[in-house]
Amino acid sequence: MVDRSPSPGLLLHTDRGTEFRALKMRDMLTRHQVRHSMSRPGYCTDNAGVEWFFKSLKGELLHATSYITLRQLRRHIKDYIERFYNTQRLHSSLGYRTPLEFEGAN
Repeated sequence: MVDRSPSPGLLLHTDRGTEFRALKMRDMLTRHQVRHSMSRPGYCTDNAGVEWFFKSLKGELLHATSYITLRQLRRHIKDYIERFYNTQRLHSSLGYRTPLEFEGAN
């Protein structure tokens, strides 16, 4: 199993949304020694990887299911990421390996 505890110097790349520019967010990143990178204004392609992930999440999970509670939605998304997306789903950008296989090879 891959250790997913962030190390100092971890890079978080986001868009320029107000939540990512907020003082609380910047303070939290500083406390955890996370470097913050933001996309350039007007360049939506800077976040192509994240946009692709959300396209997959919506297409493979959310559009096919109805949720009654927020708790149910959160559990389903967590299961999707931990039990399918990272462990079974092959990613062309990773040489048709899962993220866990890719991380284990490095």
